[in-house]
Amino acid sequence: MKKLVILIFMLLLSAVGKSQENKKVSISFNQTNRIDALIKLEKLVGYQFYFEAQWFEDDLLSKSYKDVKIGTIIEEILEDTSINYLIFDGKVILTKNNAIIDKLPDFYFENGDPDRTKIVDTELNEKTKTPILQKQYISNRVKSDGNIYAIGKEDANSTQSKYNVSGRIRDSKTNKPIDNLVVFIKDKNVNATTDGSGFYELEVPSGFYELETSSLSYGKSKRKIIVYGNGTLNFSLNESAELLDEIVIESDKDDNIKKAEVGVTTIDIKGLKNIPLVLGERDVLKVATTMPGIKTAGEGALGYNVRGGKVDQNLILFDDAVMYNPSHFFGVFSAINPFATGSVDIYKGSIPAEFGGRLSSVIDISTKEANMEKFSGEGNIGPITGNLMIETPIIKDKMSILVGGRATYSDWVLKAVSEESIKNSKASFYDALVKFNYKINDKNDLQATAYYSNDEFSITSDSVYGYSNRLASIKWNHKFNDKNRASVQLATSEYKFSIIYDGVFNRNFDLGYSINETQLKLNAKYLYSKKHKFSYGVSSKIYGIKPGSIVPLGDESVVEPKSVDNERALESALFVSDLIEVNKKLLLDIGVRYSLYASLGAGTQNVYDPSQPKSSESVIDTKSYKKNEVIKTYGGPEFRFSGRYFLSPNVSLKVGYNKTIQYSHLLSSNTTASPVDSWKLSDLNIEPQRAEQFSAGVYKNFDDGVHELSIEGYYKKMKNLLDFKVGAELLLNENIETELLQGEGRAYGAEFLLKKKKGRLNGWLGYSYSKTLVKLDSDFLSNQVNNGEYFPANQDRPHDVNVVSNYRLTKRYSVSMNFNYQTGRPVTYPVGKYNYNGQEQVLYSDRNKFRIPDYYRFDVGVNIEGNHKNVKLAHSFWNISVYNVLGRNNPYSVFFVNDNGEIKGLKSSIFSVPVPTITYNFKF
Repeated sequence: MKKLVILIFMLLLSAVGKSQENKKVSISFNQTNRIDALIKLEKLVGYQFYFEAQWFEDDLLSKSYKDVKIGTIIEEILEDTSINYLIFDGKVILTKNNAIIDKLPDFYFENGDPDRTKIVDTELNEKTKTPILQKQYISNRVKSDGNIYAIGKEDANSTQSKYNVSGRIRDSKTNKPIDNLVVFIKDKNVNATTDGSGFYELEVPSGFYELETSSLSYGKSKRKIIVYGNGTLNFSLNESAELLDEIVIESDKDDNIKKAEVGVTTIDIKGLKNIPLVLGERDVLKVATTMPGIKTAGEGALGYNVRGGKVDQNLILFDDAVMYNPSHFFGVFSAINPFATGSVDIYKGSIPAEFGGRLSSVIDISTKEANMEKFSGEGNIGPITGNLMIETPIIKDKMSILVGGRATYSDWVLKAVSEESIKNSKASFYDALVKFNYKINDKNDLQATAYYSNDEFSITSDSVYGYSNRLASIKWNHKFNDKNRASVQLATSEYKFSIIYDGVFNRNFDLGYSINETQLKLNAKYLYSKKHKFSYGVSSKIYGIKPGSIVPLGDESVVEPKSVDNERALESALFVSDLIEVNKKLLLDIGVRYSLYASLGAGTQNVYDPSQPKSSESVIDTKSYKKNEVIKTYGGPEFRFSGRYFLSPNVSLKVGYNKTIQYSHLLSSNTTASPVDSWKLSDLNIEPQRAEQFSAGVYKNFDDGVHELSIEGYYKKMKNLLDFKVGAELLLNENIETELLQGEGRAYGAEFLLKKKKGRLNGWLGYSYSKTLVKLDSDFLSNQVNNGEYFPANQDRPHDVNVVSNYRLTKRYSVSMNFNYQTGRPVTYPVGKYNYNGQEQVLYSDRNKFRIPDYYRFDVGVNIEGNHKNVKLAHSFWNISVYNVLGRNNPYSVFFVNDNGEIKGLKSSIFSVPVPTITYNFKF
């Protein structure tokens, strides 16, 4: 009988509530918070509202309603909150999380018997479900163990079987996001890993759970949650003291086998301090070259070669802005401040669809988020450089700023060298960084970065070379709801160099060059379901190049002024990708990017006779273009695919395919890149570079994640690679296309990596075998190289071995070592001589037929931590290292000179002796 009374009461309540809910009113809100909006509505309709003020945040509403149902207005006021409501008998009752069930579910009675209730759990029964009550799940013991977090808003009519629990996790002291943190539901096969902004997302049914986190740096934590619906749980963690024990570069636990991407390397910035590098400088990109598939042309070389690609085929992003020259001091140091760096991800196999414009790789560098809790800093003092980075809150927990600077005082080293030419030379550099963070609210945050670097050097007394990078970016992140979030990025960058010559014979001059680009990008993510996670967006960038100008220096200079027409172009793209979880074993990442490029005026372009090689004699027409007039367009789809399949819980197989297009080219007649190399945009006579890469790999973790093993293989086809004719003049050439050749390329190889991540001895062993070949064929004999057959590219170095290890003697002392071996680079040798018109000439071999001697180097270091007292002015760290312990005289290049009619071969080296270094690091 009691059940029947309840049933009749609930039906009457439902009928009365619905009629009151349908009453129509007119009301408007102008920058009104939710509480004031409810009070204003309460006075208008005469109903009594019941709620707790602490349920609401300071969100402001602006909207007008005319003859709108009361229920509709209340629903919109409570939108994006976890608050439900019920209108009954002139009252509006608000509840946190729970829905008030005004209609009993169909299965409330079993067989129509009101005295016999059916026991139900939290799973859905077709169209309706039982209300979720805390007492239904939680015993007194559980209640006494700690807080219980309510997630989401319950919807009695929901047909969802699972709900999204998402949020951001930050460091409790610094308020910085924690990335690569494992978040999981206890006793359930539900887990996720936080991204660079500390974001995670889980899918679980409604009910009570224990949410746990696990990390070597932050230990373990637990939180009890009740899931009512889609919702957010943000929290902070305290860093574990065990952090000092972890000194290796490692990805998150099992990420290497779980993710779909092939050929992705993540650098853990905290592990850099124990790796002995030249002159004691921590260097993010130098550490990257110890990984398989990433090489340099030699010691002190500018740029990086990834899987057989040229230096210009790497997209280096610094907080979303492109960095054209990432090197300082002739390539000895990178231009990336290690203390301000938060994360580095290198995509050499699977390149996400959002990135484009380069063929071989993306090096995505993000700076730290500044400390929003307290003033702090970090720095070091070495024999060549000094570095300082400070961060401080402007408004605690809301706004902060980071400032970093680095400079060299290397002149004393150069003056100490006995060689007169080096003794009188000069070299200096500096860089500066400012990073601003503003957390507007839980749904919006803003970050802005500005960076500038400058290098100046003089090897001879009459010439001064200089180059600089200028970068700036601003990014707004917005979370629409638990499923949708997006960011808008505006970034600009500029690279320029200059040569000032002040010598004899009145040939003094000032030569300058610059390239800049500005990009606007929208990037969005949509968590459609556990099976489908979409990323999509649009981007557009404008290029501007000043190819060079030369002006006389001084009134007596006989140099004639000269300049080359500026270049402009517009590159735009649409992209979309879908991360598809087919089942527990198979994960697919499918994407496409469609890019469109337009070369723009003003300028002139030569039209050449197709039956002759391009030269001044084969010009048949010269076309002139007005400002912003389209000269030539290129474009096409760029497909991206990768997939992972679990062969066992600890072994996965991955495959990938990339199609990429590059519209810019680096012009260099050297075998290695130099600071005065210039960039050229695709136009009427120079086509964009194109590539396709196929890759596959097997990945295994064993000993509970202590060891990681991966074996990857790849094959890459390239078209329209830019090369040069013998004796080409690339700088200040108005008809540069007459000096260039475009050909084909192919690269293939295998990469092996074994890591040990824990224990007193840790590190990694990497080996790669690779071949990179180029084919410069043409219908014209003068445009053929090596008879139009494939030959080794300048960056072809088949064998590459790296061993990096650290042995911890105690908690304060450890010993590190590096070993690197590489096959020598290709080189062209003179193989004979002949007489022509009475003069002796040198006969050279086919291009790149020989190789310079192999490269190997061994480094050692001793690392000394300061004492581990919690309260002291600053925590310190000493690094004592010896670079090139064996004193190997590794050749950087081999060249030939004519000495009184005798051809002599010479080689140059950068570091031919052991280089000891002591560096003091501090953190406060």
